[in-house]
Amino acid sequence: MRVLVVDNYDSFVYNLVQYLGQLGVDCDVRRNDEIPVAEVGRLNPAGVLLSPGPGTPQRAGICLDVIREYAGRLPIFGVCLGHQAIGAAYGATVNRAPELLHGKTSQVHHAGAGVLAGLPDPFTATRYHSLAVVEDTLPDEIEVTGRTESGIVMAMRHRTLPVEGVQFHPESVLTQGGHLMLANWLATCGYPQARERAPELVAEVEARRLAAFAA
Repeated sequence: MRVLVVDNYDSFVYNLVQYLGQLGVDCDVRRNDEIPVAEVGRLNPAGVLLSPGPGTPQRAGICLDVIREYAGRLPIFGVCLGHQAIGAAYGATVNRAPELLHGKTSQVHHAGAGVLAGLPDPFTATRYHSLAVVEDTLPDEIEVTGRTESGIVMAMRHRTLPVEGVQFHPESVLTQGGHLMLANWLATCGYPQARERAPELVAEVEARRLAAFAA
């Protein structure tokens, strides 16, 4: 199975690609200004991942148009800037975050919805962002599925379409359950086998995560 990864000129994108590969899928990585929106349909991916990156959603190449054009036609998963692009595409405000965290961890509280299914509540997530989606500006069709202890939106999804985003970085070694999150998304793309591979991979990263905190 192959998914499209829209690269928003970010150094983390190939960490995501590595995680996806470990889960058993191939990735077609394209820069956000490399292909027109119509090319996404011609590539016929099983799903589209919108990567992290610098700047604002409005400066993220084709991301906003991909969401508007393919929501409901292809499963879409946004990470960091990709998550913010989902909010912006549905009319939400993306502003400076109340707390600016780069390479820091936070506890995310959730009820196990969407890509967060099977994760502990709360779980530790790694954050690299200066902007955040303003929850009060989200439309009814978007539900918040994860928040920090201070109430900042960390995860959200469309109530009826396979469109979901996380503000933190699943691919960071300091994030709990990153492989499981991606496996949950891949299951919506038609590849439930990823969930069978996830536990061993999660355990390997968890051992490294605990070692990092103990150092």
